[in-house]
Amino acid sequence: MEGWVGVDETGREDKRLNGTFTDEKKEGFKGVSGLLEEMAFTLVFFLCFWAAVANTGFGSLKLEADKPLVRVACSHEATIRCCYRWNKKPRVTWIMNIRTNLTTMTSLVNLSDSLTNKLDERDGVTCHLLSFKTVHLNDTGLYQCKLESSSFHIFTHGTYLQVYIPLQKTLNLSESVKNSIITTEGVLLLMCVLLPGTMLLCKSKRLNELERKKGREEENIYEGLNLDDCNSAYHQIQRTSQQGPYQDVANCGEDIQLEKP
Repeated sequence: MEGWVGVDETGREDKRLNGTFTDEKKEGFKGVSGLLEEMAFTLVFFLCFWAAVANTGFGSLKLEADKPLVRVACSHEATIRCCYRWNKKPRVTWIMNIRTNLTTMTSLVNLSDSLTNKLDERDGVTCHLLSFKTVHLNDTGLYQCKLESSSFHIFTHGTYLQVYIPLQKTLNLSESVKNSIITTEGVLLLMCVLLPGTMLLCKSKRLNELERKKGREEENIYEGLNLDDCNSAYHQIQRTSQQGPYQDVANCGEDIQLEKP
């Protein structure tokens, strides 16, 4: 392969690459490329081997579904569990994740008399129970189990523990007292509906009786009267109204007997 002469921006010849490649240089390039190919093959083989070993270590592991949320009032008891199926006996460590602003802080759970870890195995399922005798507000966080076997470890799905302060009751009444109050309120409401209704019914009944009694008295007024007497009295009233109640005595020469009004 022949060399070439380069020309820079000023027009001068660049003779740095002037010359020809020798056979020794060609062999050197072939050796470097072969070494790179061997390194790449070794890296791929190592990664495949590591993946196979990791798959062998966790191939029989099956994580059971965890309860996503446990909500407990402050100063009460709480229990969190993580369960799995595995033919190995891993070392289990509880991890607590606390979310602060935009960062997550991870810390180990320190066991004590008030915070214990119990093991429960049933039907091939292994469960670890993290029990709190008394929870506090600073116990709020995401709890996970870290399963370690040889040089491998894996985390469970986790359970979020939420600790809250319950609302203070103004009157701390028992359920029996509440039921008695509700029953009394129902009786009072029923009486408030029945008493006015009963009074209105009695009043309307009394008014109906008075109207019937008044009708009967008006009918009794006309009982025992003679129609002829009524007609003669009616004609007499008409005649008196035609003559007028007063008479001119001065124009009458004869004796006239005045009617008494």
